This record gives sequence, structure tokens and C-alpha cells, in this order.
Amino acid sequence: MDKYQQSQKNKLFNPSRHDPTLNPRSGGTALCPKCSVLYQAGSWAWQTPQTSLPADVRSVVCPACQRIEDKSPAGTLTLSGAFMKAHHDEIINLVHNTETLEKAEHAMERLLEITAQDDVVQVTTTGIHLANRIGHALDSAYKGQTKYHYDDEQTHVSIHWQRD
Repeated sequence: MDKYQQSQKNKLFNPSRHDPTLNPRSGGTALCPKCSVLYQAGSWAWQTPQTSLPADVRSVVCPACQRIEDKSPAGTLTLSGAFMKAHHDEIINLVHNTETLEKAEHAMERLLEITAQDDVVQVTTTGIHLANRIGHALDSAYKGQTKYHYDDEQTHVSIHWQRD
């Protein structure tokens, strides 16, 4: 095995932590006291009426609630243009509807904040996947120009959508 193959093998089997807000994997069950999301079998998910909690359940703030508390977004969307101004309410409804669909499947994907200043709306999310999905939904529904930029560690995405 040459050096290149060894380095690729090391990257494959020793991945760096993808999201710095995620707690190291631990066994057992945990419940977020803020949103009641359940950590079980290595992932966070919404509780169902059939979910039975073990006696040794721990209380742990989930990564999404931690991001909301720290105001530390994983995704930032900047929406601008004359079309944005004219169709503001429709676009904000699309953002909320997209979040509802994504959050139902993935408990860690939530809206952090929506702010408007002048003709620009900024949407921040707790996960890169929700931001990505909103960007694709805007592009699909209203066209426009969409630009995606991931940071080097791929733990944050900045999306700029514009339509005049």
C-alpha cells in the first residue's frame, strides 16, 4: 500500500468530527429538556406515543437547542431582489413549510431565526441540510440565482438567493 492509499484509508476510517456542536456518541438514552427530542440508538428523533422511556434516561440539551441557545447557525440563507420584496409573505411561507417537512423527518434541522433588513431577508438554520433544502425549494418554486458556499470543514453553508 503506497502513501496515497494509506492516507485515503486513514481519512475513511478515522473521520474528523463533522459538527462541532454534536456531543460524542454515548450509549444510553437521553431526553432534551427544552424540546423533548429523544436520543436513542445513536441518533436524535422525535418521540412517538409508542416510545417508552427507560428508567435511566438522562437529561441532555440536544445539539439543535444548543445551537439556538448559542445563536450559532449551521446554515445562513440571504434572500434578496425585487421579487423577494414583492413576494415576501409567499417566500417566508415556503421557508416555514420547508422547515416543517424537514423537521418532521430530522429533529436536528430547525429554523433559528428570520430577520429582515431593508430588501434583504436572512434565514438561519440549525443544520446545513435544512438550509440546502430551502435553497433548492426557492430555486424550484421561483427560479432566480442561487449560490452555495460551504466552509472548509463543511459544518456551515452560506446560500445566496436572488431574483429581480
